[in-house]
Amino acid sequence: MKKNMGTVDRIIRIILAIVVAVLYFTGQITGIAAIILGILALIFVVTSAIGFCPLYVPFKISTIKKEEK
Repeated sequence: MKKNMGTVDRIIRIILAIVVAVLYFTGQITGIAAIILGILALIFVVTSAIGFCPLYVPFKISTIKKEEK
């Protein structure tokens, strides 16, 4: 897997995952919404950790700047 996520993309995904976690633990989201957003947040954390987003591949998207490669 060739990395296709830049630093800014990875940071935004981590921030969104943290926001979902805070909303869940403060009781702002519950039920099905909490489950769906929790799974999405987990996916964001995993893709940020490995620097690869499988959804970018079919569209040939890469958010890596030339300096980061």
